[in-house]
Amino acid sequence: MATVRKVPRPFEMYWGSGEIVEEAAFEGEHHEPVIQLMEYTEGQAAGSFSVRFCTYGHNGRFSRSPLMVGEDDIAGLREALKSTPRLRTLLKKLVE
Repeated sequence: MATVRKVPRPFEMYWGSGEIVEEAAFEGEHHEPVIQLMEYTEGQAAGSFSVRFCTYGHNGRFSRSPLMVGEDDIAGLREALKSTPRLRTLLKKLVE
């Protein structure tokens, strides 16, 4: 089972800060793939949003490595996205 993290929660990038407002996570065999909807409230990016594809280790630590998912992870992420309506809508735009 994926770790449940508090949402919303703050984040900071050098170009702006804001809150992670939705998060889809799945506990995979080697790591926990995560897709996040980030809304900027401060800085150059204020008023915009980003989608971050990232990963956490099974120890709960954020990984700076790129998100890599195998075919076995797709179903778990699809299921996790069912609870993130805004994020799911944005991701559909990638394939339409």
